[in-house]
Formats: sequence, structure tokens, C-alpha cells
Amino acid sequence: MGLLTEYFVALTDDAAALVHGGSIPPHAVDGGGIEPVVHLGTLEELLTGRTFEEVLDDAPTSPVADRNGGEELVLRITDELARVLAEVSDSRLEEVVVPWSQTEELEGADPADLATFARELSALARQARADGGHVYCWFSL
Repeated sequence: MGLLTEYFVALTDDAAALVHGGSIPPHAVDGGGIEPVVHLGTLEELLTGRTFEEVLDDAPTSPVADRNGGEELVLRITDELARVLAEVSDSRLEEVVVPWSQTEELEGADPADLATFARELSALARQARADGGHVYCWFSL
């Protein structure tokens, strides 16, 4: 079946921790299997010019929720990526999706699908900023 991913906004880690497979918020973005550490780490690297190692150093070290022995997790995306996504233009997102699609982890991904996802994730980041919240990813193995 593969990795299931959904991105959503919550005001706090405690609120995000309540999200599970049966309670995905209605305005969540389907991540299509794009996970928040490596996949979004490479997107952050491309958008910011930081090294992947720097991105990983800033990544949350533990999930806000862990269910079923790690088969279902909720992670908060990095504050830096959320900031950049809230401010980025659609044209800049279009510039990075081709190199993003050519990374080893996303080999074979359609750049048009990645662009759609990146725009939707950017809109979530803007919503999180306006609401005073954060962007999270629920995922299930």
C-alpha cells in the first residue's frame, strides 16, 4: 500500500497529536507519500540553499504523536520550511520542482504533481502563519 501522508495545520503540538487516520482535518493536503523528513528536507534545501545536513539538524527529533509502534506518526515540519513556504512565490516553487523530482528519493515523480503539492503545502503554511499555528504531517506505514 505504501506510505500515506496528510499535511494539516494545528495551533499546538497537543492539538496535532490528536490527529489519527480516522480524524484527518477537512482541509488537509494529501501528501501522496511525500514524507516530512527526507522529501521535504530536500525541498527545504532547494528553496533555502542550506545543506541537507543543516536542514536535518533543525528537524524535530521526535514525533508529536506515535501510535501502533511507530506505524502511525505525526511530525511538525521545520519552522524554517514553514516560513519559506509561507513567503515563496509560485514561480519559485516551479523553479525547484524539476530538480526536486530528480532527487534519488523522488526519482520518477511527475514534476507537475510535485508542483501542485508544493503550492498546496505553501497555502497551508500561509494559513498556519495567519492562524498562529504550525504545519504537521500525519503519516502511516
